[in-house]
Amino acid sequence: MKPPAIHIENLTVEFDGKTIFSGLNMKILPGEKLTVVGKSGSGKSTLLHCLLGFVTPRRGRILIFGDELTDESAWKIRTYMAYVAQEPELGEGKIRDILERPFNYKANRHLQENLSRIPSLMKNLDLPKSLLEKEPSTLSGGEKQRFALISALLLDRSILLLDEASSALDKASKDMVIDLLKAQHELTILSISHDKEWLSLSDAVFEFPVTSEHSDPDQRDTE
Repeated sequence: MKPPAIHIENLTVEFDGKTIFSGLNMKILPGEKLTVVGKSGSGKSTLLHCLLGFVTPRRGRILIFGDELTDESAWKIRTYMAYVAQEPELGEGKIRDILERPFNYKANRHLQENLSRIPSLMKNLDLPKSLLEKEPSTLSGGEKQRFALISALLLDRSILLLDEASSALDKASKDMVIDLLKAQHELTILSISHDKEWLSLSDAVFEFPVTSEHSDPDQRDTE
């Protein structure tokens, strides 16, 4: 049996003596889509930063496909994941160059053929080809979010972390993104969203802030 894609056990995070969340347990199976909901400031984004190894918890542990996240394993574990922020920083240069840039790195060179998927992904997300020659500063917030998602998908990571990654999209664009992600049957997705429409992507919903009710790894709402 395959281990969970993401397995969080009794995770507690504190900043400057303040507890952000405590006793968090979560289990996400390979290919599952789970959305985290809750009030602003409840620790949802912090959870994603923990998974990426950017925030060290006070207690508990995180396992990604059975490998425990530690300072020593963080770089390797990040290669399993792609992350899209609410306000993505795409970098400098033309969009075409930005999408190609990650494949210049040794770790991604074997995936260069994935660049051939750019036209179809842009079509699926209603992005005109002319935008490839534009600079990020000329794009709308929704266009930036869609290109950040394309960049993440091209890397063929097993886990996709999304932090309000559809917040700047209109309903039509949001529906396109949801349809595209639903079609990624083997992709595990952990997303944060305040948008009720986004929940149609989800197999399950996990609510923040974490309370004692969430001491069970499977204490969540499922559809």
